[in-house]
Amino acid sequence: MTHHHHNPQTTRKNDEDHNHENHGRDSHHEPDHEGHDHHNHDGHGHHGHEGHDHGAMVEEFKRRFYISLFVTIPILLLSPMIQDFIGLEFSFPFDQYVLFGLATFVFLYGGWPFLTGSVDELKQRNPGMMTLIGLAIVVAYGYSSLVVFGWTGKNFFWELATLIDIMLLGHWIEMKSVMGASNALQELVKLMPNEAHRLKDNGETEDVPLSELDTDDLVIVKPGEKIPVDGLITEGKSAVDESMLTGESIPVEKTEEDEVIGGSINKEGSLTIQVKNTGDDTYLSKVITLVEEAQNSKSRAQGFANRAAKWLFYLALGAGITTFIVWVALGFAFDVALERMVTVMVITCPHALGLAAPLVVAVSTSLSAKQGLLIRNRTQFENARNIDAVIFDKTGTLTKGEFGVTNVIPTEGNEENEVLYWAASVEQNSEHPLARGILEKAQDKEISLGKVEDFEPITGKGLKGIIDGREVKVMSPGYMKDKNYFYDTESFSRLSEEGKTVVFVLHDDELLGMVALADMVRDSAKEAIAELKSKNIHSVMLTGDNEKVAKWVADQLEMEEVYAEVLPNHKADKVKEVQAKGRKVAMIGDGINDAPALATADVGIAIGSGTDVAVETADIVLVKSNPKDIVSIVTLSRNTYRKMVQNLWWATGYNIFAIPLAAGVLAPIGVVLSPAVGAILMSLSTVVVAINAKILKAE
Repeated sequence: MTHHHHNPQTTRKNDEDHNHENHGRDSHHEPDHEGHDHHNHDGHGHHGHEGHDHGAMVEEFKRRFYISLFVTIPILLLSPMIQDFIGLEFSFPFDQYVLFGLATFVFLYGGWPFLTGSVDELKQRNPGMMTLIGLAIVVAYGYSSLVVFGWTGKNFFWELATLIDIMLLGHWIEMKSVMGASNALQELVKLMPNEAHRLKDNGETEDVPLSELDTDDLVIVKPGEKIPVDGLITEGKSAVDESMLTGESIPVEKTEEDEVIGGSINKEGSLTIQVKNTGDDTYLSKVITLVEEAQNSKSRAQGFANRAAKWLFYLALGAGITTFIVWVALGFAFDVALERMVTVMVITCPHALGLAAPLVVAVSTSLSAKQGLLIRNRTQFENARNIDAVIFDKTGTLTKGEFGVTNVIPTEGNEENEVLYWAASVEQNSEHPLARGILEKAQDKEISLGKVEDFEPITGKGLKGIIDGREVKVMSPGYMKDKNYFYDTESFSRLSEEGKTVVFVLHDDELLGMVALADMVRDSAKEAIAELKSKNIHSVMLTGDNEKVAKWVADQLEMEEVYAEVLPNHKADKVKEVQAKGRKVAMIGDGINDAPALATADVGIAIGSGTDVAVETADIVLVKSNPKDIVSIVTLSRNTYRKMVQNLWWATGYNIFAIPLAAGVLAPIGVVLSPAVGAILMSLSTVVVAINAKILKAE
C-alpha cells in the first residue's frame, strides 16, 4: 500500500523542482542528477531520490560554495591580471601550473551542478541559466588552459572562479528560501491506520495489517480509533468524525447498515464493520489519486530569469562568433581575435542575473514568513499578483470550525441564563463539540455551574445527568418528536433553516427552552472579503454544507457567489468552472477534501490549522489561519514581481552596455574593454541588484 504511493511522490518532487521557477530552477536537483533517468533503477531509485531531498541539496550547494570560495583566494592572487590590477608582483616557478590546478578543481567541483545542468537543458533543447553559465565557464576554462600551456593571451581563471562562486551562492540562497518538496501523499497515507482488529469466526479478534483484509471481512473499531477501511456497519452505533474527509464539522451519527469511510474517526461507541473497499478502491486512495493528477498537471512555466538567460545565451554565442569573425576579417592575429571572443562570451554571463531573482526571493520569503505566510511554491506565489477571484472553502476557513451559541430561546417564564445554567452544567463532562460551545457561552455570561452526577450520553439523542437533585436532559429535535413534546416549532424551523443546530433543555422532563448553535464566522473573514472587493477581486464560497447554512454564512459576510452542497471530489471541478470564465483563481481551504481543489487552483492557499494534507498540497500556507492574509499575499506578490523585473533590467542592462565594448566597437578610437574593467562593471551591477532586493517592502 505505501509503496504504491512512492512513485508519484517522486514525479511530484521533480515537478516541484521544475515548477519552482525563478531561474535555472532545474539546477536544484542537479547534484543528484548524475543518474538523471530515474526509471532505470527498477523503481529503487525513487527512495534514493527522496532521501536526497531538498535539505541535502541545500547543504550540497552550501558546501560547494564555501570550498570553491576558499580555493578562489589563491587563484586571485596568482592571476597576472589581478596582480597588475592591485599592483602586486610575485611569482614562483610553475606558479601558472599551480593556478591551472586550482582552477581545474573549482571548474570541476564548483561548476559541476552547472555543467550537468547545461547538459540537461540542452537535452531538452531549452537553454537557460545553466547553459549560459556553462558556456561562460567552459570557454573561460578552455581558453585559459591553452594560455597556460603556451598560447599567447591572458588567462581568465579568476573570472571563472568568481563566476562559479557567485552562481553557487545564488543557488544556495534561493534553495534555502524555498521550502522542501511536497509530502502530501505521505500525509494522506498517514491518515490510514496500518492495522485493523479482524473478527475471527470464534468471536476473538486478531490484529492484521490492512493489506491482508479482504472484502466482507468483519473488523471491530473501538471508540477513539480511526476506521481502517470503507465499509458497512453491521453492529453498534456511534458518532463518526468525517471532517477531515468531507469537511462536515459535526460528527455524523451512524448506526447499523450505514456506510463509513476509511480514515474517519470513531468517536463514541464500538462498531463492527463489514469491509467493502480495500487498498486502491478506498475513498482516501481516490483522493490521493486526485491530488496526484492535479499536481502533475500543473504548468511547468519557466522563470523570467530563465527566459532572459536563454536570450543571453544566444546573444553570447552570436556576439562571440561575430566578434571573432570581424576581428579576423580586419586582419588581426588569430589569438587577438580569440581573446576578444572569449572576453565577450565570459562577460555576457552576468553574475548579477544569477542573483537578481534569488535575492528578491530570499527577502520576500523572509518578509512573508514574518507575516505568517509560508511560501512553498514560488511560481504560484509570483502568479498571485494576477489573481482576480478567490474561492473560500467555508468550514474552518470563513468559519472557525467550532460551535458557538447564536440564540437561546427560553419557554415562557424562564430566563436565558437559567436555560444556560442547566444546559452547561450537564454538558461539563461531555466531549461533544456542541458541549464546548454551550460551556463557552456560559463562561462569557459568568454563570457558575452546578455539580453533575450520574452523567450519561444517550447515543444519537443527547445526554442527561442529575444536577442539584433534578434530572436535566439536553436533547435532539428527534427525541422531542419521538416523545411528542410541544415546542415553539416556528422559531425552531427558522433556526434550522439558517443551518443552526438546535438542542432542547429539559428539566425533570419539562421543556425549559432551546439553544441554537452554529459554526461561528471569523471576523477576519469579513474584513478580508471587503478588502478583496476594494481590490476588484471577486470572492466565491464553496462548501459541502447545505444551501441554507451556506446562505446564512454568505449573508453575514456579504458574499454574492455561493456554491453549496458540493461533494468533496467535485470541488476541483468547481474551481475549473470559475477558471473557465477566464479568471485567475486562488483557492483557500483546510481539509483533505480541499486538497485536489487546492492543487487545481492557480494558487492554492491552506489555512495552517487545517489537516496536514491540505497544507502539503498548497502553494502557500497561512500559519495564523487569518483569511486577511490573502490580501497580503497579493500585495507582496505584486511588489516582489516588480523588484524582480527591476533587478533583471539592472543585471542585463549592464550586458547591453558591456558586450559591444568587449567586442571592440570602440577599438578604432582606442577603447577596448579589458576583462578586468568588465569584472568591475559586473561587480557594480551585482551590488546594485543586491541593494535593490533588500529594499523590498511588504506594503
